[in-house]
Order: sequence, then structure tokens, then C-alpha cells
Amino acid sequence: MDKRVQFDFEIDFSNGGGLQGQEFRLDLHGDDISDEELAKYIVEDMRLLMVGEVRILNKKIIEEKHKRKS
Repeated sequence: MDKRVQFDFEIDFSNGGGLQGQEFRLDLHGDDISDEELAKYIVEDMRLLMVGEVRILNKKIIEEKHKRKS
């Protein structure tokens, strides 16, 4: 079975405002991912600009089939 990471996140933008997500899931390539790597991954995946701080909360690795085509 493939692995995915499920987590909550909060993103602050340097020009004001923010974005939050709850129980967000991304395909995971490997057994684990650091909060720093995950923050970079989500910012790049969502193509966000002017990102200030990113907080990762309630992270857990789950076994679930990948959703994206490789």
C-alpha cells in the first residue's frame, strides 16, 4: 500500500492574509517527511507566492493509495 501524509496547516503571507487547511493529504514518496520538507512541498504544490511562515500541525503518515499519476 502507498503512503500519504495527512496534516493541518496554517500559512501566513508576507503581504498580509493567510490560508489554512485541515486533514489535507499529499502523496508521500518514502516512509516519512519532516515538517520543513512538508511546508516546502505544499507551498510548491499549490504554487503559492509571498509566503511568510508555514506551520504544520497534527501530521500523521497513513497507508492509502496515491491519488496522482506518477
